[in-house]
Amino acid sequence: QVQLVESGGGVVQAGASLRLSCAASGRTFAANAMGWFRQAPGKEREFVATIGSTGINTRYADSVKGRFTISRDNAKNTVYLQMNSLKPEDTAVYSCAARIAPYYSMYHGSYDYWGQGTQVTVSS
Repeated sequence: QVQLVESGGGVVQAGASLRLSCAASGRTFAANAMGWFRQAPGKEREFVATIGSTGINTRYADSVKGRFTISRDNAKNTVYLQMNSLKPEDTAVYSCAARIAPYYSMYHGSYDYWGQGTQVTVSS
């Protein structure tokens, strides 16, 4: 069983930065690919970023490419999402997810564990 707890959300103005963290319990973190997804009010959940178990391979949604960076620290069982140049359209609940596989995935259905999410609100 893996438990995921996100933190770092908040209310910021457009152009600001935030760093989200996702702390994972369990001894298998280093073997799990991780992902960040977001869901805005009235919209479906969408993929944001994913990272393989070693941290070498990453993939981003086109909407955040060049602005967001996903990383992980396997010694701390934590995955991060650095978000720069935030836009109002980035406003959403951001959730991290873990999959019982080392390879990253952009498909939410391939993830096995989910956190509760953290709210990010970007004002114009």
